[in-house]
Amino acid sequence: MAGLPEEFQIRMRRMLGTEYPEFLKSYEAGRTFGLRFNTLKDNLDAMVSRHEGRFGLRPVPWCREGFYYEESTRPGRHPYHEAGVYYLQEPSAMAAVGLLDPKPGERVLDLCAAPGGKTSHIAERLHGDGLLVSNEIHPARARILSQNVERMGVENAIVMNEDSTRLSQRFPDFFDRILVDAPCSGEGMFRKDERARTEWSAANVCNCVRMQEEILDRASQMLKPGGRLVYSTCTFAPEEDEQAAEAFLERHPDFHLLPVPDGWSAWGLSQGCLEWTKNKELDIEHTIRIWPQRTEGEGHFLALFEKKPQSVLPAFGPTRREEKTGRGGGQKPASRMDREEILCMRHWFDESLTEHGKERFFRRRERTRETMTLFGDQVYRLPEPFAEGELSGLHVLRPGLHLGTLKKNRFEPSYALALFLHADDVRHTVDYPAESGEIRAYLAGESLSAEGSRKGWTLVCTDGYSIGWAKASGGILKNHYPKGLRIGR
Repeated sequence: MAGLPEEFQIRMRRMLGTEYPEFLKSYEAGRTFGLRFNTLKDNLDAMVSRHEGRFGLRPVPWCREGFYYEESTRPGRHPYHEAGVYYLQEPSAMAAVGLLDPKPGERVLDLCAAPGGKTSHIAERLHGDGLLVSNEIHPARARILSQNVERMGVENAIVMNEDSTRLSQRFPDFFDRILVDAPCSGEGMFRKDERARTEWSAANVCNCVRMQEEILDRASQMLKPGGRLVYSTCTFAPEEDEQAAEAFLERHPDFHLLPVPDGWSAWGLSQGCLEWTKNKELDIEHTIRIWPQRTEGEGHFLALFEKKPQSVLPAFGPTRREEKTGRGGGQKPASRMDREEILCMRHWFDESLTEHGKERFFRRRERTRETMTLFGDQVYRLPEPFAEGELSGLHVLRPGLHLGTLKKNRFEPSYALALFLHADDVRHTVDYPAESGEIRAYLAGESLSAEGSRKGWTLVCTDGYSIGWAKASGGILKNHYPKGLRIGR
């Protein structure tokens, strides 16, 4: 492939030996495209049965929710994408959350989370039960992460724009599982990203190694004894992969590598390159490489660490600040809802949700003032175990599920709430086929006819999937689809 850096080619020839020509040939082949169904929206089998013909789907072997699609079908331009039915994701990248294997009820941290593919995958595996903290240090990318969490209908995620050092000070021994999809030199993306090729240098590889060391060290402090951590990159550089894993184990003897799960080798994945490490006694062969010449996907590296259990666990939980320091949060300071505000919210939910919807919304326990919290005039439902004040001083973009806005004891539901709710959760809905002119008009911000509709808030759906709000009045559905998301016809 033209444009591959010379130093990169020399090293890859040494690494792959006789397999190097096949590796080069893979750059001449067309790249593959993947989507991952969002099981927060519907049953996986039902979605596959319903959509496999439309997008020409084939299973991604290492991800049960993942499928290759035909590029010509362009699912990113379909209304189902706006409804959060699936997330477009490079197939190899889907392996990281499969290896992490988060379980409902756990506390999970996605430390380098933008743009949100792996975060939304974790959320699907948690299925609304447990806590997901998704962090991204770069502000612009953190905003994109927050938007994707919203679109995918995630209820139990807190999105932060923080430095890993500050997080480690606030969350010692707190998380059951942590994903570190580390910033890297991006060599595995050379086929799909020309910028990754042109910006590559051996010096940048060294810079990435230093960042990865710091991020992994901070992550280790936040993992509970007995917890699991997945380290992943999209690069081939041994310094960022096997050697990074080896160096981490040397710095942290309370960690060890776990073996590759049964069945993964049958999918064309390989063990890590043991010959590129210094200490041959370490089980670096437990690491995983995804090669573009062996699989339908780009280059990826994965390692699964476990923090050794201790007989006495340290106290854990977010430490409360004694005084405000550092930068402020992304939201206005939290405040308790007064009685009138709570009654206003109650009234809206009683009027708008079906019994099924109310049971789903309040399913784990009755939500109290401690979790239904005001940030200015914006109402959020904070995931357990957080209550107001626990996030004080951290730069938080999304402190949980955004429910809506309180205006003079009048409640206006949010777009995020619409994407969280299902059609059978809401009393008043309209449903338009995905191919219809009505749904295209709605996504463009246009008002729609509402003859015979009951006055008030109405959930707009496409083929049964919620996509946003409208408000019926005088035979018209006034469009409340967010202006920043509207798509020209």
